[in-house]
Amino acid sequence: MKQRVLKVHDSDNVLVALTDLKKGENISFNGDTYTLQNDVAAKHKFLTADLKAGDSIFMYGVLVGKAQEALAKGSLITTGNIKHASSDFTTGERKTNWVKPDVSKFADRTFNGFHRKDGSVGTANYWLVIPMVFCENRNLQVLQQALVNDLGYGRNVTYQNQSQQLIELYKSGKSVEDILQADIETDYSKQKSQRLFKNVSGVKFLTHEGGCGGTRQDAQALCALLAGYITHPNVAGATIMSLGCQNAQVSILQEEIQKRIPDFDKPLFILEQQRVGKESDFLSLALKQTFAGLIEANKVERKPAPLSKLCIGLECGGSDGFSGISANPAIGYTSDLLVALGGSVILSEFPELCGVEQNLSDRCVTTEGAERFSHLMRTYNQKAIAVGSGFDMNPSPGNIKDGLITDAIKSAGAAKKGGTSPVVDVLDYTERVTKPGLNLLCTPGNDVESTTAEVASGANIVLFTTGLGTPTGNPITPVAKLSSNTALFDKMRDIIDINTGSIIEGEETIQQAGERILEYVIGVASGDIEVAAVQHGQDDFIPWKRGISL
Repeated sequence: MKQRVLKVHDSDNVLVALTDLKKGENISFNGDTYTLQNDVAAKHKFLTADLKAGDSIFMYGVLVGKAQEALAKGSLITTGNIKHASSDFTTGERKTNWVKPDVSKFADRTFNGFHRKDGSVGTANYWLVIPMVFCENRNLQVLQQALVNDLGYGRNVTYQNQSQQLIELYKSGKSVEDILQADIETDYSKQKSQRLFKNVSGVKFLTHEGGCGGTRQDAQALCALLAGYITHPNVAGATIMSLGCQNAQVSILQEEIQKRIPDFDKPLFILEQQRVGKESDFLSLALKQTFAGLIEANKVERKPAPLSKLCIGLECGGSDGFSGISANPAIGYTSDLLVALGGSVILSEFPELCGVEQNLSDRCVTTEGAERFSHLMRTYNQKAIAVGSGFDMNPSPGNIKDGLITDAIKSAGAAKKGGTSPVVDVLDYTERVTKPGLNLLCTPGNDVESTTAEVASGANIVLFTTGLGTPTGNPITPVAKLSSNTALFDKMRDIIDINTGSIIEGEETIQQAGERILEYVIGVASGDIEVAAVQHGQDDFIPWKRGISL
C-alpha cells in the first residue's frame, strides 16, 4: 500500500500528508495512530502530540513555529493556529566532517564546454549587448531587431495565426460568447533559421532599469553585477552601450572587471552615445563591432572538460509542501556529488535560510566564514524589520496554500538544496565564486533576482525546483526546472524539465534522483540537451538594488 504520510526527521512533532486525508480518519505511522481533527490536504501537516499555547513545533529537526492556542493531536497546523518561530544562532563550533557520496560512476566523466583563458569553462558561448543605463534600452531593442532573427537566433513561438482567426470571426459577425468558445488553432512552429555562427549560442541583450538615479551604491552594485556577466565563462565577449553622463560609469565597470579577471582579454567594445553623436552613427558602429565580435566568438569550439569545472546554482521558486522532501533534497544530493567531484555549488536566497542558520554556520570551514554569514543574515533581517517587514513575511500566498505556512518551514526545506557538504565560502551579492565546494551567496528570496545573482557569481548551470510552476530562465545560463510533484510535471510539461515526484510516489530514492539529475546536467552542459527556458527564450534578468526584497 502506498505510504500516505511522512515524518521528515525523528524529532519532528508533525507528519506530512502525501495525499488528501479526511477528518476522522485514523492514520497509523510507525506503530502510533492519529485521529485527524481536520481535513488535511496533501502537502500540509498535522500534529503528532497535544500542544499548549506557546509550545514549539518542529519539522526537519528544527524549530519552525509556536502554537497560538491549545491544539489536539491530529490537528492541522495553519497560519491561524501557529506562528513563525526559529531558534537563535551563534558562530558555534566547526562541524565540517561529512560523508561523501560514492562518485565512482562519475569519476572519469567529462562535459563538452567552451574553455576560457582564465581556466574557466562555459556551458554556452553567448555574446552580450549591455546598456550602462536605462536610457540605452531602446537602442538595444533596435540592435536586437537587426541581429537576432537574421543571425538565426529567433525562437519566438508565433500566435499570429490565432489573432488572424479571431479577426475573421469578428468580421463574420460572431458574438463575444462565440469568440470565447471558438476552437482556434495554435502554430507551435518556432522562428528558428540556420545559424550563421554555429559556435555562438546567441546574442543576449541585458536591458534593465538602473544606471542612474538611486544611490551611488546602486550604480556600483549594478556595475559589479554586469562585470560578473561579462567575465562569466558562458560569455565570449560584449558590446557596452553608454550614454555618458550616468552614475554607472564605464570606468567603474572596468574596475569591477579587473577585480574578477586582472588579465581580462575577451573582446569588449565600449561605445558612448554622447561622444559619438548621431544615433544612426552610434547604432551603425555598435552593429559593426558586435558583428566583428561574433566572428571572433565563433572560433571557440566545445572541448572535453572535467566535471570539476561545473558551477551549479541552486534555486527554488513557487515552492510547495513537497519541495523540501523531493526536489530540494534531490538536487542537494546532486550538489554533494558535484562537490565530491571537485565542482562548485551556490546556495543563495538568504531570507529562505531563516531557522537553519545554526546548521549552516556550523558547516562553515572557518570561523570567519561563520561570522560573515551571521552578519549578513542579521543585517538583512534587521533592515527588513526596520521597514515593517522581516524574514517571517517571506512565504507567498501560493506557498501558504500549498503547505509552507511559516518562513521557517519554507526555509528548512529550501536549505535542503545545499546538501550536506561543508561551506567553503560566504559571499556577498555580486562576489565571484573562487573556491570549489558549497558557497553561500547573499541574495533576496525573489527567484529571478537570486538567479540573476547566482549567474553573476559564476553559475554555469542553474537547477531550479518548483512545486507550483514557473517559467524562470536566464539570458546566458541554462536554468533546468524540476517539479516537486508529478501532477505539476504533467500539467506544465512545456516549462518543466525534470520530475522528482517519483520520490513522493516511492518509485525512486533521493540518491537515485540526484544521480539522474547529474546525468541531465552533463547533457545540458555539453549542449546535447536544451532546457525549456532556453527553448522559450526566457531571459529573466533583474538586478537587486540592495533594498528590502524578500
